[in-house]
Amino acid sequence: MNEKDDRVIESEEETEKWMEVRRERLARERRRNLIVVTFATIVVVAALAFVLIWRARRSSEESGHEEVVVSVKVAKAERETISSQVSALGTIFPREKADVGAKISAQIKQMAILKNQFVKAGQVIAVLESKDLVAQRNEAVAALREAQANQRSVVGGTIPQNTAQDEKALRDARAKVTNARAIYERRREIFAQGGISQKDLEAAQLDLTEAQNEFQLAEQNIALRTRSLNPNDRELAVAKTAEAQQRVATLDAQLSYATIRAPISGVVTDQFQYEGEFASAGGKLVTISDTSQVIVKAPFADTATGELKVGDPATVLPTDQEGEQRTGQVTLVSRASDPMNRTVEVWVTLGNPDGKWRANGAAQVTVDAVTKPNVVVIPASAVTLEASNADEGVVMVVDDKSVAHETKVKVGVRTADKVEITSGLNGGETIVSEGNYSLPDGAKVEVGEEKKEEKEGADSEEKKKEP
Repeated sequence: MNEKDDRVIESEEETEKWMEVRRERLARERRRNLIVVTFATIVVVAALAFVLIWRARRSSEESGHEEVVVSVKVAKAERETISSQVSALGTIFPREKADVGAKISAQIKQMAILKNQFVKAGQVIAVLESKDLVAQRNEAVAALREAQANQRSVVGGTIPQNTAQDEKALRDARAKVTNARAIYERRREIFAQGGISQKDLEAAQLDLTEAQNEFQLAEQNIALRTRSLNPNDRELAVAKTAEAQQRVATLDAQLSYATIRAPISGVVTDQFQYEGEFASAGGKLVTISDTSQVIVKAPFADTATGELKVGDPATVLPTDQEGEQRTGQVTLVSRASDPMNRTVEVWVTLGNPDGKWRANGAAQVTVDAVTKPNVVVIPASAVTLEASNADEGVVMVVDDKSVAHETKVKVGVRTADKVEITSGLNGGETIVSEGNYSLPDGAKVEVGEEKKEEKEGADSEEKKKEP
């Protein structure tokens, strides 16, 4: 029994050992398989990475051999007229301005509120009190009449009856001469026809001669009577009459000053006195400005007005009204320069029919200082200058193969969007206007869609112009 038990125990121990060995063998096989799989995976991943890197390097090498094309916008270098513009801030003045004041001292009897109102030339602005002037004029008229009566008495002589007789004799003699001359003329015509004798004609001629002698005698009598008066009395009477007449004329003028009228048509920009106030002689009542036309006076640098002349166009933009730019003409270029700031005053005249531009307002005046006709002009963006104030730079010129070549140029007159080329271009070249910054020499370019359309349109227009 014991031996059987021992055998059973031994067999169980052997079985356990065999199972242990098998488990170890299976574990080793699993580890080996895992190592193989891991190694295979690493190999596959490495091969894949190598392929990807090789492809990337090949594609980069191929792309490096391809030519780079830059998209740009182009323009034509054309011959045209260009003007350099200069600007200055000026002041707006009315075409005409009148300060209306009183010429006599008096209280304002009638005067409306006129500020900002339009008045016409000759319109009554104010009426001053004039009762005292009317009384003075009536007194002066009476004095004039007295002086005239005194003058007539002195000149007519101290014996009115004799004077009247002499005047009557002069009138009778004048009438007798007229009648005798008429009779003589009629008888001469009848004698020529043979109707009367020579004796009758001579008798008519004698009557005419006697009538003329009597007329001359009457004139001499009146002249003698006039000379017999005292010449000093006569001159004194005439002087007093003239003095009285001058006094009346002076008062008439002062009375006319009591009614104040507008000397020009325009807008009342200022009113200094009102109804009921006392106006002093020489004091201002209102200011009238005719703003149907305005003059903008602007100080320009004396170096910019060398070629400026009367009649040149100018644009004016008021600083307080955006978008109200108008065009006028230069009407005056001062012959004197301000020694303090070296400026020359320029006047620009332009219409202001709507009256929007106010007197004494500020406005920006722009004129063409230098004008050059038939020169090569290109867009300002097409030039890369060595410095902002330099006169030399480069332009990218595009040839027939769409290759951009760097070309050195010199610039002249400049405006905000255009520039004159004095050397380097002849006109007609195609240049890069946008995209030229840092563009290498010899780069391949293509024209942008917008510029393509513009270029095609320009070419079609040129073809239409060709005969």
